[in-house]
Amino acid sequence: MAFDVEGRLYKKFETTQVTEKFKKREFVLEIEDGAYTQMVKMQLTQNNCEKLDPFEVDDQLKVTFSLRGREYTKEGKTSYFTNLDAWRIEKAGGQANNGAPSASIDSFPSVADEPANTGGVDDDLPF
Repeated sequence: MAFDVEGRLYKKFETTQVTEKFKKREFVLEIEDGAYTQMVKMQLTQNNCEKLDPFEVDDQLKVTFSLRGREYTKEGKTSYFTNLDAWRIEKAGGQANNGAPSASIDSFPSVADEPANTGGVDDDLPF
């Protein structure tokens, strides 16, 4: 289940190694919600932790995340946890910035960019 939300990067934390095989990085997104501003803590996990690196506090972001929940029982007491697991972060307005260049439709070659057949070879394709 994927959701999108836009807001201002309010705070970002360092990556923490939770166990030998699990790491996470938390951040807080400030979301305008009518008369009340919401401060929502989200997390990135594993290889997604570095996706927050290119962004600075106060950047307007669009975050795509999954809603995760689980049950945990310890010493006979059951608790429930909910996590907002972010997996895509981009500047609000559609400019992706996840450490890799993003392609837009304007960057693809058009028919006019195709080289002319100047080699003297006939095209023998049947279509």
